[in-house]
Amino acid sequence: MHPLTHAGSSPLAHSGYLRSNSVAGPRAMPEPTAAQRLLAFDFGLRRIGVAVGQTITGSARELTTVQWLGDEPDWAGIEQLIDEWEPNLLLVGLPVNADGEDTEQCAAVREFAAALAEDYALPVQLIDEHLTSREAERTLAEQRRSGGRRRRVRKADVDALSAVLIAEQWLRQRDIARR
Repeated sequence: MHPLTHAGSSPLAHSGYLRSNSVAGPRAMPEPTAAQRLLAFDFGLRRIGVAVGQTITGSARELTTVQWLGDEPDWAGIEQLIDEWEPNLLLVGLPVNADGEDTEQCAAVREFAAALAEDYALPVQLIDEHLTSREAERTLAEQRRSGGRRRRVRKADVDALSAVLIAEQWLRQRDIARR
């Protein structure tokens, strides 16, 4: 892996990773008949929620949250997850506004996605993650109220569940495309 360094205001900018939208939009969906394992990332500038999904079962589950180390993601932690789960596809949530316009964080998300594509030679798709964090917060709060969750809801819990929601959204879209 290449070390990340600050270049200007971009938290992920470093030599070799800044590209002109090489992963800016969703790539073609993989062949629907192929069994696949995917990792979904809910990118944040403090934590990155990670989930794993399966096309055979059409389901996803939380894995973990990867913390930032100083001014870069924990690339060793991300590499360990990719090595362990051997995904065929990486999904990264893109936090666009309700009208589809980019938010301030979109440029950093695209750079993160480009770095994943370059370092792991895996297909990377950006998925609209509009309101996944709010849905995750609402779901976790309801679990706590109903007694299904004993400990308080942490931001890392929200990030990990948001990654699940990103994976589930892709799986639903894939199923619709197959019909």
